[in-house]
Amino acid sequence: MARVEATTLIAAPLEAVYRQARAVEEFPEFMPDVESVEVLERTDDRTVTRWVGVVQGRKVRWVEEDHWDDAAHTCHFRQREGDFAHYAGVWRFEPAGEGTRTSVTVDFEIDLPLAGPLLSTVLRTLMRKNIEAMLAALKARVEAPPARA
Repeated sequence: MARVEATTLIAAPLEAVYRQARAVEEFPEFMPDVESVEVLERTDDRTVTRWVGVVQGRKVRWVEEDHWDDAAHTCHFRQREGDFAHYAGVWRFEPAGEGTRTSVTVDFEIDLPLAGPLLSTVLRTLMRKNIEAMLAALKARVEAPPARA
């Protein structure tokens, strides 16, 4: 199993960043690699969503269960079904001066029996680039000036 991590500093209050991250159904509006996110179930602390992402021009599909902890400002997620053999991780949001340190850790495995060390390294690099792009898109969205009416 592989693990990738990425962190960024977002120049916005923690609550604003956390609120936008919880609005996962909006991700396709500002994350180019996310084609669609459909909310299947939602409670105060849990969301189940159906995702379609695009990696290297190929569609990847999964159903994800997110557990949001508003006190700790974390989201633990895991794939319930989909294209990964294993996909789980955590988003963390922490105050950092006047901004928010936002990090994502993903543990994943793709069921490719003949995947050797080179392919494993390529897949890890692609996943890292993907979560870095997600963080960059979240940062751009939250830091953008409000739209004028």
